Amino acid sequence: MNITFIGGGNMATALIGGLLKGGLYVPEELCVVEVSDEACAKLKRQFDIRATTNLPHGLLGSGIIVLAIKPQQLREACAQLAPLLGTQLIVSIAAGIRAQDIARWLATQNIVRCMPNTPALIQSGVTGLYARPQVSVAHKEIAEKILTAVGSTVWLQDEEMLDGVTAISGSGPAYVFYFIEAMQQAARELGFNDADAKRLVIDTFLGAAKLADASEDDVSVLRARVTSKNGTTERALLSMEQNQVKQHIITAAKAAAVRSKEMGDELGGA
Repeated sequence: MNITFIGGGNMATALIGGLLKGGLYVPEELCVVEVSDEACAKLKRQFDIRATTNLPHGLLGSGIIVLAIKPQQLREACAQLAPLLGTQLIVSIAAGIRAQDIARWLATQNIVRCMPNTPALIQSGVTGLYARPQVSVAHKEIAEKILTAVGSTVWLQDEEMLDGVTAISGSGPAYVFYFIEAMQQAARELGFNDADAKRLVIDTFLGAAKLADASEDDVSVLRARVTSKNGTTERALLSMEQNQVKQHIITAAKAAAVRSKEMGDELGGA
């Protein structure tokens, strides 16, 4: 089934690149509707796909529509899209906007809502997905196929859990970058130059993440294994515990989930 992307920003280009790189689609099966001729020309050069500013033309022959625009623009885009819809599968990657609101704006129930994250830009993302009850198994499989082009996927039975996905994996890369920033600053203050500080910290994160992914043990067990009694790691972790670093991280993630719910209320009102 041909795919039309409404919006050609970073996440759309990540999905297009993943679909083409993985051989799941060919350029002739993909189209992007963008607001400017310049943006269309850039997409054509990059991927050799169809790109147009004309919404009706962009939907010709399309069985799947991916809503890949900013949440603040989604309602207006749906107003333009609704009169043109048939039985297409709607896949939304717009953060915060609930499937029930998209269903109301488009007068269709055939909607899968997704929350990818920015590592999708290098095909290393993770996406939470929720399908309206009316979505067929075949359409759910298609939605999953699209998102697995840029990483792993997790299906949710309750749409409210997407607020949690937004807080953990959607916003999560920023938390990791924040911790990396702090570690790099510590390395510089310990005498390392910028290049060496970056290498030490980035490779530590990469290696630890790979080890956690490959191990059957819980991360708490892995942590304990590198924490020798009265050693350097123990001293650092005791400092973190005294400053309630873990609890602050948990509190911050929960705050992000609350904000995700607020955004749904604000942007999806009647």
